[in-house]
Amino acid sequence: MRSLLAVCAASLLAFAAPASAQQVGSLVSADPVTDTPPGMQAWRIRYWTSNGAGARQEVTGMVVAPREAMPRTPRRVIAWAHGTSGVAEKCAPSNSPGFYEATPGLAEMIAQNYVVVAPDYPGLGSKGPHPYLIGVDTAYSVLDAVRAARSVSGAAAGDRFAVWGESQGGHAALWTAATARGYAPDLTLVGTAAAAPPTDLPANMRQASDANARAMLLAFTLYSWSQYFGYSLDGFTNKTNQGVIRRLSENNCIELHNKPKLGTILGILAVRQAMKRRDVTRLQPFAATMQANSVDPASVPGPLLIAQGSKDTIVAPAVTRSFAKAVCKRRTPLQWIEVEGGSHTDSARGNATGQTLDWITARFNGQAPPDDCGRF
Repeated sequence: MRSLLAVCAASLLAFAAPASAQQVGSLVSADPVTDTPPGMQAWRIRYWTSNGAGARQEVTGMVVAPREAMPRTPRRVIAWAHGTSGVAEKCAPSNSPGFYEATPGLAEMIAQNYVVVAPDYPGLGSKGPHPYLIGVDTAYSVLDAVRAARSVSGAAAGDRFAVWGESQGGHAALWTAATARGYAPDLTLVGTAAAAPPTDLPANMRQASDANARAMLLAFTLYSWSQYFGYSLDGFTNKTNQGVIRRLSENNCIELHNKPKLGTILGILAVRQAMKRRDVTRLQPFAATMQANSVDPASVPGPLLIAQGSKDTIVAPAVTRSFAKAVCKRRTPLQWIEVEGGSHTDSARGNATGQTLDWITARFNGQAPPDDCGRF
């Protein structure tokens, strides 16, 4: 009996010990990266976050800082929220050899003495299904990455930050802004920049003009939500196409300039055919989840910058513009960057990079935010 009690007591202690270690925003590890571009030092981090239900999860990301002597005061932080990289664990941007090239403006941010905190999001680089386009879960992982970066020796990250994201990351940035004050009152958000953000998810699914991209992203969404929420795909498509959706999602990571393989192309065509027969934006429970994870314009505080390519075929410009107008009706200060002739990737690159970073720097410097609401 005594030995049984001893075992039970030891078990209780074993379970109790990690409780404080699992505090959201606490750093688990920071592994230095040896092969970095000139002037940069970087760490692959693991840290604790939580989902919307409060369950703790260990997740991953990157912290990049200037390679120079420690400053006397903490550095300003930019949280970079990446675009869609996939929904499989292997698709974490922090594991990609192209991380530095794929992160817009990274060299410029480091040259301006920013610390760049780049979370992978839950389920990318960590166990568990990735909650693709689930706003609260993704936002919490961004906020907790900023918290964790403060414990990275050598980075000198402070608690004042801006968030900048593109595509899926633009959605994450807007949700980060909406949840920051309630979830992370220990941090100070100075501004939010969203490049080509999906805002009204059902409207964008219907209006985006690239049918192949819509099919691929729909496959990611269906697979992610079926894994994360346990949703059945029976109402959308047959068992054969469900296997196609699973293979597309488990086998494909999105990287710039990579052309899809033949099997991927054929899988996309199969999903496109299924889309002709079923409108997932009106099919429950997917429709309700899309609506719940669309961005409420009233929930996003300013100051705010939105950049949108006028020829974007993945995030419909009309949907983004409608969201921006709704924000303006709330009298929220908004800078609007229209990238004339720009594609989906142009809203965070090229001239938009410098404009966005200038806007972010002005927010840190306490300048009055510009307001383009009367212009469009």
